[in-house]
Amino acid sequence: MEREAKLRGETRAVWATVLCFVVGTLAGMLFLGRDARPLTGEDSLAMPVAAIAGVVAAAAFLTSTLLHRRGETAAMPRWQAVVSDLSSIALTVAFGAVTVMGVLLTAEILAAGLQGLRLAAIGGGLLTGVASAVGGRFAFGAGVDLRTADLAALLFGFLVIGTLFAMVTATDPRWWEENFSQLGSGSWAFNGTLVVAGLLVATVGSYIGRDLHRMLGDAALARIAVVVVLWAATGVALAAVGLLPLHRVPLPHDIAAFATLVLFALAAGRTTSVIPGTPRALLITSVGVGTLVVIAVVLWVPFGLYSATVVEAVVVGLGLLWMATLVRVLAILVPAGSRPSARPSLLP
Repeated sequence: MEREAKLRGETRAVWATVLCFVVGTLAGMLFLGRDARPLTGEDSLAMPVAAIAGVVAAAAFLTSTLLHRRGETAAMPRWQAVVSDLSSIALTVAFGAVTVMGVLLTAEILAAGLQGLRLAAIGGGLLTGVASAVGGRFAFGAGVDLRTADLAALLFGFLVIGTLFAMVTATDPRWWEENFSQLGSGSWAFNGTLVVAGLLVATVGSYIGRDLHRMLGDAALARIAVVVVLWAATGVALAAVGLLPLHRVPLPHDIAAFATLVLFALAAGRTTSVIPGTPRALLITSVGVGTLVVIAVVLWVPFGLYSATVVEAVVVGLGLLWMATLVRVLAILVPAGSRPSARPSLLP
């Protein structure tokens, strides 16, 4: 029976992909017009194709969520259902943004390899259909059974895609001599990536809270709430880094960047302390990451062996490595299935 259910789910996903392709193709042919346009540059295909594919992917995730998890919140108290619904809304936006950035980066790569290519309504429409089908397929699949580990992978992928696109389109090719914040000087791509990444970090925190509640139950709600709030604050601070570009408001930008690092460390420490037994894999990773961050900073500040860009890349990479270990540990420890709370309110 389980195999049959999986096969039916796969068939449903195929039909969803076909529908995304058809909708994307028709929308592309309608909005791109008859005149042939280049992939990138002024009056190009990239942005409208990315926008259409992003909307289709967001709609695919929302449809899949309503289709497969509609009754998940029925037995939950109102506060728990609201948290779940807000997470779904945030993820709908995130899947649309991830698709947009992925299409824009792909367009830049294709434009470099297919110089001089111009597409009119039919060719552009088919290109839009393919982009919509790919983005829609991943988004629809995620709506079936989204785990915390999947969200962490989505966050990592989005940061990589958004940063690479910002690098490719950067107005200053020597930005790396300063720091990553230079990418945000006049670039909506990097700043937008940070804003959506902040939204994803807050949502990952919500799912971490969900997993901890499935493990520990209502008795640990107070401790779990602190964890969720710290991750949400980390996401808000990261989004503020993008909303407050360095070239416009340098001091608030630096404060937001510093707050992001501090809040991430607090959230990581608090999460580790709440997990019962502190699994050895997570403990070793935490100690190792902390040690490597200290070494990287010491080699940068007193000795000046590399630029701030390298330090930032190392710190972010190590932070994502720690998060990957955390969500994999949770995937092993957390029971399957939803766990509605028996408390009608979060307040004691």
